[in-house]
Amino acid sequence: MQYETTVPTVADRIAQMVVKRFLEPLVEPKFDCDSYGYRPDKSALEAVGVARQRCWRYAWVLDLDIKAFFDSIEHNLLMRAVRKHTDCPWALLYIERWLKAPVQMEDGSLVAREKGTPQGGVISPLLANLFLHYAFDVWMRRNHHGIPFERYADDAICHCRSEAQAWRLRELLAERFAECGLMLHPEKTQIVYCKDDDRRGDYPYQKFDFLGYTFRPRLARRQQGRIGVSFSPAVSNKALKAIRRELRSWTLPRRSDKSLDDLARMFNPIIRGWINYYGRYYKSALYPTLRHIDAKLAQWAYWKYKSLRGHRRRARHWLDHATRRQPSLFAHWSLLLGHGWTTGAG
Repeated sequence: MQYETTVPTVADRIAQMVVKRFLEPLVEPKFDCDSYGYRPDKSALEAVGVARQRCWRYAWVLDLDIKAFFDSIEHNLLMRAVRKHTDCPWALLYIERWLKAPVQMEDGSLVAREKGTPQGGVISPLLANLFLHYAFDVWMRRNHHGIPFERYADDAICHCRSEAQAWRLRELLAERFAECGLMLHPEKTQIVYCKDDDRRGDYPYQKFDFLGYTFRPRLARRQQGRIGVSFSPAVSNKALKAIRRELRSWTLPRRSDKSLDDLARMFNPIIRGWINYYGRYYKSALYPTLRHIDAKLAQWAYWKYKSLRGHRRRARHWLDHATRRQPSLFAHWSLLLGHGWTTGAG
């Protein structure tokens, strides 16, 4: 099996950065307020928060999946979009050159590129955003201004008031994307019912994933402190699996040459990043995976200290005492204390 490589050279990366810094100030003010991907002062978490609020107000979501988006972008349409914002000869020349640059396969052979943007390029996210600005954002505002949406690069959801409206929008978007050389994925594009205490219908799809979060009905504290069902986001199973995969790659039990302080310094930036992103909404969904870190740290202590070998429970108690002595040593310890923390979990 052959694989393509599109890693730009250092010279190309520098040139792409120059063009990006030229083009971005021209297109950025034109982008839609509900486009969040790869933009200054916009973030994925902001998109998740806006989607959360709108799911409470709208009963239906059209969860869009564009099949092989980055490989399907039509060069002529993209260049037409670029020319709407600049006629600078050198910028247009460089962009067209990068788009048409042949792809080098694993065996060294070169294959002509007829469509798609080179992945890994500094300017590729900006060009992809510009393409979807016209293919999706502008089209939605012009033809369906009453249907709000959030888009992060090629990941987008639309909020509809009825199932019929969602199905009709799906049909029209399939036609629109076909005009732009794109295709909605027939299985992954779904119409989802936002079930909660006030919307109690029964439909096949009642959850969707968006930017590392799963939106679905969950028990939550509502008005006047009442516990009820709310359609809300929490860290997705896919994201949790990726976190655990990363944890395994740390091989904590084998790092007996490191002190506990060393491990904290090495891994706290990553742990803090997980908490800051995935812990923004429904934080408790993250707790079991964070406890898994402590299970690995207990294994580390078991192998590091001779007095703990053969005594796994004693190793867990050792880490428990360390946690209570220095609750701020690891980024997640103060978060778990008081929330059923135990090194035996996970």
